[in-house]
Amino acid sequence: MAREDAVRCLRCLLYALNLLFWLMSACVLAVAAWIRDPLNAVLTLTAHTRLEEAALLSYSPAVHPVIIAVCCFLLIVAMVGYCGTLRCDLLLLSWYFCSLLVIFCVELASAVWTYDQPAVQRSDMISLKSRMSNYGLQRYQWLTHTWNSFQTEFECCGVIYFTDWLEMTEMEWPPDSCCSNQYPGCARHAHYHDLSDLHQEGCGPKIYSFIRGTKQLQALRFLGVSIGVAQILAMALTLMLLWALYYGRKAPELDSTPPPPPEDSAPLTVKSGCTRPNKGCTNLPAAAAKQSGLQFEMERLS
Repeated sequence: MAREDAVRCLRCLLYALNLLFWLMSACVLAVAAWIRDPLNAVLTLTAHTRLEEAALLSYSPAVHPVIIAVCCFLLIVAMVGYCGTLRCDLLLLSWYFCSLLVIFCVELASAVWTYDQPAVQRSDMISLKSRMSNYGLQRYQWLTHTWNSFQTEFECCGVIYFTDWLEMTEMEWPPDSCCSNQYPGCARHAHYHDLSDLHQEGCGPKIYSFIRGTKQLQALRFLGVSIGVAQILAMALTLMLLWALYYGRKAPELDSTPPPPPEDSAPLTVKSGCTRPNKGCTNLPAAAAKQSGLQFEMERLS
């Protein structure tokens, strides 16, 4: 009875852990997809600079293709573990344990391989100005679109200040993406009438803060550590469940084997009488004598 209660408890815990794997893996994929667009924008703006290398070092553990593939595979493994726990199948549970062990080793190796602190300083922001001169050119439409998207999303203008556009390009006023309320010609109107309609903060500090770490990156790191701890717990519970199921199947076989006969067994003796009077009780020696007499009589007649 105690073993059955322990098996039931282990199964309930594994159900909960598999559900947790589904939720955390889905959250990792969602946050990684959410953070990919601003990361691509930062990598485009900081191409061929130290900032690009720092951004890659910061975000490669979170959006690395290996981590994405591991999370997708973990969804399938959690489903197999749920089915194996539901059916108490030793083969499925063994495959589930081995898969979790492989995934954990891959995650640990990837985390160690990509762990490094990005070396970036605020003075590196000045190198971004060299990319502003290509804004608006026909063959750099992708760079123009990236600048506009980044300035709109992060509510910034230029690298240090909006005057960077006037300094590094031949433009007479900043792009319209620098406006707080965007409409065609808003930057020209703000340049001649009210500069407060332009974003007053530069994009350099925004990029610096993004590389140093965002809330999304911290959430991804927390989810990664949580998944690793949950995998260790799931592997330990799976081993315990496998041992309990294997022992439970072997125990009835051992109980069903007949005990060996005793070595010095004395022949059974039948008492010749009844211990107490009963109608169904007969005198065995008398009955045996009567049967032998009938057999003698039949032989004599024949």
